Amino acid sequence: MAHKKEELDALNPDQKQALELLSSGENIFLTGGAGCGKSYVVRHFMKDVIPKQMPILASTGAAAVLLGGRTFHSFFGLGIMEGGFEATFQRVSNDKRLLKRLSEVEGVILDEVSMIPGEALRLAETLSRVARKSDLPWGGMRMIAVGDFAQLPPVTRTGKRDWAFQSEAWGQSGFIPYKLTHNERIQDESYLSVLNKVRVGTVDSEVRSFLDAHQFEHDDTDLATRLFSRRDQSLTYNLERLGDIESEEVMIPSIYFGSEKHQEMLMKQGPVPVQLQLKVGAEVMFIQNDPQKRWVNGTRGTVVSIEDDKIVVEKRQGRDVTAEKQQFSYLDADGQIVASVIQFPLTLAYATTIHKSQGATLDELWCDLSNLWEPGQAYVALSRLRYSRGLKILKWSPNSIKVDPFVRQFYSTME
Repeated sequence: MAHKKEELDALNPDQKQALELLSSGENIFLTGGAGCGKSYVVRHFMKDVIPKQMPILASTGAAAVLLGGRTFHSFFGLGIMEGGFEATFQRVSNDKRLLKRLSEVEGVILDEVSMIPGEALRLAETLSRVARKSDLPWGGMRMIAVGDFAQLPPVTRTGKRDWAFQSEAWGQSGFIPYKLTHNERIQDESYLSVLNKVRVGTVDSEVRSFLDAHQFEHDDTDLATRLFSRRDQSLTYNLERLGDIESEEVMIPSIYFGSEKHQEMLMKQGPVPVQLQLKVGAEVMFIQNDPQKRWVNGTRGTVVSIEDDKIVVEKRQGRDVTAEKQQFSYLDADGQIVASVIQFPLTLAYATTIHKSQGATLDELWCDLSNLWEPGQAYVALSRLRYSRGLKILKWSPNSIKVDPFVRQFYSTME
């Protein structure tokens, strides 16, 4: 697979080796901590891939819309797996459209594989063998799994964590693992050392000293983004801070079109709200990477002006940029656009959830690390920054710094 020299020059040696492995034709598991460039490498790989032959699948609807891809569950016809493995298999194993779709692709890329339950992976693998009339793993379909199991876990109805790597389908896949180790986001070695320990659940004297040094009394006037563990907390804080601004509030409705059912799904799962509430002077955050590189996911700024077709944003420590409305589309299992929403790629930046911040790069943040319950939550929150000087912790507890013991064992075995 030929990659242009100037494109390869943008990659570090670690990423070049990963790209070479992705281009090998083997089943690959690409992993590494936050900020090491997993998505960046995949984007380079996708430039030489025909999307119809190797679609990229996301773990959630919102991620799929931002990726321009499909969800893992829709592509493999799994739905919500009502009734479990056997009932779902009986329901979908004779679906001719599904079998045709699975038989025609060369392979798939599973993004954020850590959030895909093991039972779903096993069912997808079984259906692939049926569709392709082959006893080979995945019926001979090529699999590239991308993600970090030390970040957010899969959501399951039982509450028991069902990691993809625990599934027999994972073992059968024969993944060649490659862990990116060079962090592109963070250059501060002492900060990286702490993050690497938090990632594996270690709370030693270095971690304690670092977190203590970044603990502050809350400053309500500080505009740094607040990271909350729950969505309602984030929404309430954003609207409260917007209400403090004296300029006139502007309501910008999102424009939906497509099938009614899928419009409803976009309203619930899409990356933009049903209506965007803004004011001149409001702090906003971009929610996607700009192809022209004017901003990245997480870039902060202040609204300078609002017009029907454009919003001017003054970036922090940067120039003014003009944001136009974008189309965010929901694809069905066959990769056809079934619903779209048009809205500015912006959200209020006073607060967001830890879950939504995954993938974003922030300059400053406030967070409360005293009462987290999921493994990986503290690591995701702490790893959003380029520099540790932007970190302000309200409270923290060693009990919030969790890693699932199975994840720790998986990575120690892999290494």
